Amino acid sequence: MSSKFPDHFLWGGAVAANQVEGAYQTDGKGLSTSDLQPQGIFGAITPRVDGDSGIKDVAIDFYHRYPQDIALFAEMGFKCLRTSIAWTRIFPQGDEDVPNEAGLAFYDQLFDEMAKYGIQPLITLSHYEMPYGLVKNYGGWGNRKTIEFFERYARTVFERYKHKVKHWLTFNEINMSLHAPFTGVGLKDDSNKSEIYQAIHHQLVASAKAVKACHDIVPGGKIGNMLLGGILYPLSCKPEDVLETQRQNRDWLFFGDVQARGGYPAYMQRFFRENNIQVEITAEDRQTLRETVDFISFSYYMSGCVTTDEQQNNTARANILNMVPNPHLASSEWGWQIDPVGLRYLLNVLYDRYQKPLFIVENGLGAKDRIEADGSINDDYRINYLNDHLVQVAEAIDDGVEVMGYTSWGPIDLVSASKAEMSKRYGFIYVDRDDTGKGSLERRRKKSFYWYRDVIQSNGNSLKDKA
Repeated sequence: MSSKFPDHFLWGGAVAANQVEGAYQTDGKGLSTSDLQPQGIFGAITPRVDGDSGIKDVAIDFYHRYPQDIALFAEMGFKCLRTSIAWTRIFPQGDEDVPNEAGLAFYDQLFDEMAKYGIQPLITLSHYEMPYGLVKNYGGWGNRKTIEFFERYARTVFERYKHKVKHWLTFNEINMSLHAPFTGVGLKDDSNKSEIYQAIHHQLVASAKAVKACHDIVPGGKIGNMLLGGILYPLSCKPEDVLETQRQNRDWLFFGDVQARGGYPAYMQRFFRENNIQVEITAEDRQTLRETVDFISFSYYMSGCVTTDEQQNNTARANILNMVPNPHLASSEWGWQIDPVGLRYLLNVLYDRYQKPLFIVENGLGAKDRIEADGSINDDYRINYLNDHLVQVAEAIDDGVEVMGYTSWGPIDLVSASKAEMSKRYGFIYVDRDDTGKGSLERRRKKSFYWYRDVIQSNGNSLKDKA
């Protein structure tokens, strides 16, 4: 296909500190909430005991092997790498007055290594982790004081890296707090709705303060939010299904509305009232929220359906977000439905709604890869998945949607977030490690490595439009 991607499109990949770095107690790092979730974000919260271990403690040892990995990303031609700063490397307990220099120095080295190859960092401030000290001693985001601690952290890293990092994100998939409160806001998973939405409110205020700090401190800096793009379709054209679909889409679009429009939408006031949800919002909070993001970033893996038919609702649940499956779509090995056209639809929905640049910062296929006798890994299923999604991105750009870039999720195999598995592989680069933590950690290029290199080199011209 002839390329529809702009000349300065940011091609790359995305990882998260807690899924790749390892070194979980190295150089003064404190315990994070992720460190207490050895079985992933939907597993039990497990206190750390001396001598115990989890797969994320080493992960893929990116902390020590990043020069090798950055060189491989550069070989593919990456223009951009999204990763996160581990908050606990900078403020181990979260409430210190002085940051941890060893942690700051690590990210200096990482960003310098990326700069050697002309790879721009896209940095998430909090990606599914926060200092456990803030949970234990303050109640996590349920405590308004956490806003102050987050702002201190944000300003610290903005000052330190203001000449090295120009693109920032505040909270990863901020709407996931509704489904996994401990992961998102440091609350117990059985917290009531008022407690969860109060914690979310504090996080939204903190996000706005970080946006202001970035604008104040980073010359030419741009900062966005990050949503889990869980777009839903009505299962039928029955008006009740259409209305319920709108309501459920608003459950997650609400986060974008606050961060991109600068205030709470009217429909949330009704939602709070009808569900007896009490949220303390001060006049100062309302003023703070008026500081809005520069762009919208989001993840996209699948779509789902909504029905008001109780019988179908009770029998047709699937995947981690409990979406009703679409009978017209195939599914991955993990039950995630594959819908490339949904990405074009979502891009248009978000651009129509916000009129701000969009950045696809996660999209990929988790699958079990097999090493052939000759050492090759022929992951054509991954190539097909990514090709078909990128063709739809090109169509959205042709529709007039402003898309800044695309960072595929997990360009190198990593520990999955949902269940802390290595066998659920996303990467163009294979890492020799299994679900029990065994393996040499050797890196190996998959067939998709060379395919993505060609996509980037041709600025999308090598994509195959199967329409």
